[in-house]
Amino acid sequence: MMSNSNDPAEIWRTYLAELEKGFNAFANQAMGSREFSRAMNQAGGATFGAQKTVGDLMERYLASMNLPSRAQLVNMGERLQAIEGQLAEIKSLLQRVHSDSATPASGLAATPRPPRTRQPPSASGGGSA
Repeated sequence: MMSNSNDPAEIWRTYLAELEKGFNAFANQAMGSREFSRAMNQAGGATFGAQKTVGDLMERYLASMNLPSRAQLVNMGERLQAIEGQLAEIKSLLQRVHSDSATPASGLAATPRPPRTRQPPSASGGGSA
């Protein structure tokens, strides 16, 4: 029977574990230094500058092609939402006015009149003789 120390898979796992420990120690030491922080700050600043430059170039390109920029599309979308909100308010007001006009304006017209008990005078001259 073979022992675990001669097992190639066990040797490989041990090697990878030691390699990982060494790499973690190196990375922790490097990330804790001021130079690493300074380099990461510079890289972040360069990335931001590049993004701003590309954004400006893209906006100029879109303007030259007579196309709206992202900011203009966002602004247009916000304006459309405001217009849709106003239209919804107008629609609800019109529906309310329409439903109010379908019902009588006063409660008197809605109630039936009592029958007349007195007969109107006849046109045949039904006066006293």
